[in-house]
Amino acid sequence: MTKWLLYGANGYTGELIAREARKRGLEPVLAGRNLTAVKLLAEDLGLDYRIFDLRDADARLSGIDVVLHCAGPFSVTAPPMIDACVRTRTHYFDITGEMDVFAYAREIDGQARAAGVVVCPGVGFDVIPTDCLAAALHQAMPEATHLRLGFDLPLALSPGTVKTILDGMAAGGRARIDGQITPTPLGRRTARIDFGNGAKPALAFPAADLYSAHHSTGIPNIEVYIPMPATLIRGTRISRRLTGLLALPRVRAAAHKLIEKTVKGPDANERATSSAHVWGETTDATGRRATARITTANPYRLTIDGALTAVTDLLAATAPRLGAHTPATLFGADLITRLPGSGPLTISPTEGTLT
Repeated sequence: MTKWLLYGANGYTGELIAREARKRGLEPVLAGRNLTAVKLLAEDLGLDYRIFDLRDADARLSGIDVVLHCAGPFSVTAPPMIDACVRTRTHYFDITGEMDVFAYAREIDGQARAAGVVVCPGVGFDVIPTDCLAAALHQAMPEATHLRLGFDLPLALSPGTVKTILDGMAAGGRARIDGQITPTPLGRRTARIDFGNGAKPALAFPAADLYSAHHSTGIPNIEVYIPMPATLIRGTRISRRLTGLLALPRVRAAAHKLIEKTVKGPDANERATSSAHVWGETTDATGRRATARITTANPYRLTIDGALTAVTDLLAATAPRLGAHTPATLFGADLITRLPGSGPLTISPTEGTLT
């Protein structure tokens, strides 16, 4: 009998995934470091559980075929879990939106292949929709030299998502230019974009897609945008010193504690009724352009469905594609349209230009 383990089951998104898995008749082993919280959830759902620190992960992955890692911050927790999975020949998924995790997955691609395992970060809202749009656009325009992606989210976000956005801003602006991740002044790259619900001012953001979309498409120039009021974009340009302050470990730790105390995440009604809009655009050397858009379920609803689809599809696969992957390279560009509440994915010539 195949077994899979959900690490970080007591977190906001981890618990949502655990409860939905049980509704579907799935039986993950719940895991984490917090004995009280994990045990309480496991007993409530009638599931097995394991309590362990990541330093002890090798011994605690015995009998496990797939790990779904949901414990952030992923830039800290993902590498040791990935390493443990490679050593124990256990497939690995997570729901990260952190760039460094995708970079690390690429670094250990050869080791994962040799061990006979799949390593695929980002099987949630980060990065399934944007990754699938990138792959679909590349299929439509294989000669594309530039890719721009973006997403317009509902206002209600979880503590983990807010932390990821904060940490990304603290690192300053970044874009992929001529194949390389390149620092750029935060607030310099802006555009006016119709994500699918009307044109809005938007700011380039150092999202994980700078790695994942490059892995999926090979396109050498990539930017990622999020909508932001023009006044805040101007404020970002003025307050670049703040990003340097947030880069200080003590300041960021204090900000994380404040987020944990004040941010609760969307409730069940918000998850059921709100949606997100995702946009992408490719350009080739002649200036020809194509645009893709899709409306998806609420990001947390999509993350639940995306993560569970990834786990069940891999467990059912007779010959999975081994090594480091993005969702689109592992499951195909149509993965996003297979998830409830998402679609259709439309691709059309672009009208006008980015500014």
